[in-house]
Amino acid sequence: MNNIERKFSVAPLLDWTDRANNYFLRIFSKHALLYTEMVTAGAIIHGDKPRHLDFDPAEQPLAIQLGGSDPADLAKCARIAEQWGYSEINLNVGCPSDRVQSGKFGACLMAEPELVRDCIKAMIGAVSIPVSVKTRIGIDRQDSFDELHKFVSVVQQSGCEIFIIHARKAWLDGLSPKQNREIPPLCYDRVYKIKEQFPELQVIINGGITTLDEAEFHLQYVDGVMIGREAYQNPYLLVDVDQRFYQDEHPKPSREEIIAGLMSYISKHLANGGKLGQISRHILGLYQSVPGAKYWRRTISEQAHIEGAGIEVIERALAAVQEQSERMKNRLVKMTKDS
Repeated sequence: MNNIERKFSVAPLLDWTDRANNYFLRIFSKHALLYTEMVTAGAIIHGDKPRHLDFDPAEQPLAIQLGGSDPADLAKCARIAEQWGYSEINLNVGCPSDRVQSGKFGACLMAEPELVRDCIKAMIGAVSIPVSVKTRIGIDRQDSFDELHKFVSVVQQSGCEIFIIHARKAWLDGLSPKQNREIPPLCYDRVYKIKEQFPELQVIINGGITTLDEAEFHLQYVDGVMIGREAYQNPYLLVDVDQRFYQDEHPKPSREEIIAGLMSYISKHLANGGKLGQISRHILGLYQSVPGAKYWRRTISEQAHIEGAGIEVIERALAAVQEQSERMKNRLVKMTKDS
């Protein structure tokens, strides 16, 4: 049942993760586990299922993240998601946003471990694919290690074997989701200690991880690492994931090859009535820290949202990067000659 490699995964981000971004990230790594943005149980049961559930087979391995707190509804959604072809079902018990709390899902559920247990148990009973939970190390003043230990211990009774733990607590009142990613201090040792005290579980650590070196360090203590915002701001970081974490020696694509691999997807998206900006927002960080990066970002930012914008915008951005790179080379050659 549980044969997904979780050594490295990319966190779902509210209002950012979507099909286009997952397709883009998959070009960098064949093995990293990707997630959908959180989808509420109500949206799946009562809403437009293809809109919420469709994905490109190239995105696999892909987990769907669900939001909800009714065991029967979540079991129904898990069953539908399995039929749709997802590799894993994940329950969100970590998002601190007001709109999530008002629906009684996300981080506020940490206060009700028995309910989380019942939700996970119902989901596990409904499907044959893995079911995981993503949580924090605590909420508000319920933030001691003993309380985290109790939460894991109770939820484990459901049969859940996969815990993704964001190593910060969440303040449910007074901090925005952005502030909750930055202000509460990181406590990696607590996540390590959960793995130490529950060795039978798969424990994946999340929060503040920005390099693959940091990921390798954490893997001394836990089973997997989930990287978040950095994968969106600097996606080329992922190009080394398969070699470093999965011993897959396939050739690493260049940035230009990454874009070439995305062009047919963009063309199909545009042909189906989509807008270039819906995809181009995900590729702005591709040339981060590379000569010409600002020309890449500027060209796309200024032109992708013009009515009728197409792949020619991406081609112009590539040309701007290459022109700047050539200038830099010529400057270095001249400096070498002058010295």
